[in-house]
Amino acid sequence: MVHTRERSLLPTREPLALLHKDGSPVADSPLRMPDDDVLLELHRRMVVGRRFDTQATALTKQGRLAVYPSSRGQEACEVGSVSALRAEDWLFPTYRDSVALVTRGVDPAETLTLLQGGWHLGYDPYEHRVGPQCTPLATNSLHAVGFAHAARLKGEDTAALVLLGDGATSEGDTHEALNFAGVWRAPVVFLVQNNGYAISVPMSKQNAAPSLAHKGVGYGVPSVLVDGNDVAAVYAVVREALEAGGPTLIEALTYRIEAHTNADDATRYRDADEVAAWLDRDPVDRIEAYLTSRGLLDAARRSAVAAEAEEFAASVRAKLNVDHSYDPASLFEHVYATPTAHLREQAAALAEELA
Repeated sequence: MVHTRERSLLPTREPLALLHKDGSPVADSPLRMPDDDVLLELHRRMVVGRRFDTQATALTKQGRLAVYPSSRGQEACEVGSVSALRAEDWLFPTYRDSVALVTRGVDPAETLTLLQGGWHLGYDPYEHRVGPQCTPLATNSLHAVGFAHAARLKGEDTAALVLLGDGATSEGDTHEALNFAGVWRAPVVFLVQNNGYAISVPMSKQNAAPSLAHKGVGYGVPSVLVDGNDVAAVYAVVREALEAGGPTLIEALTYRIEAHTNADDATRYRDADEVAAWLDRDPVDRIEAYLTSRGLLDAARRSAVAAEAEEFAASVRAKLNVDHSYDPASLFEHVYATPTAHLREQAAALAEELA
């Protein structure tokens, strides 16, 4: 027989959900449905977030961004999880989580600074309690655990949400972070957005466990498997995990509709039928269907949200269509207080090349 504590660490066999893909409610869900006003706000943020995402993709094609990793299809994960945070909590995102930053209130132009080619992250982490967007896989998991543990030692009521991709769970940093989170009982929620691929590597080639959520068991970290295209369920699961006060590993099953970035050709490793099947499980359509069936979302409100999203996209275009002048030499200015010999050599070589 499995020990009671061990049993409590195991995720469910099927992902938890509150809404079926057609928007109808799940009758026997153990999750609590968020209040109507919360659901309406989640819908609004998802619509605005998706429009921001498509606008950023277009700006990349126009040369205004150096690269952009789209999160289309993953809006329920990003909006649902971030909306569950309290003002005093911290978010530790990855390079794919621009929609999460915008949802947290970070200015869209500041959100895209790094992807535009700037040498700094673009925003003040302390203003919105958002750590830097991490490009190296899984390094933000250690940042989140260290931060949350330090906050607890200082007596602060602060939790951390760290966003990861499925590929990040294959990195050593994630295992170290889960291990210390379990030992210290650090108030950290690990949300793994399992979108099926680590660039072109499918789940079948990087994980042999029943689910990624099962990885928490070995570290004494409670684990949850959730439908990542159900924004109501993601919000409910993350909110419950934050209120628990200790670490939780959440695997959210979702899908990356677009390619890894604009530099990737996704047709080389997946077919159109697979993408179409996930388009049928669209997270925005799902919450819209539910709200409409409840009489909470009528044509007027839908139109107003769409207009807000277009206005937001227009503001992003205006801010990103401003030409910036970058000095390549500034790359070396804030690495060390006293530049090392190696950095001085690199700076001199760059100056010579530019001359």
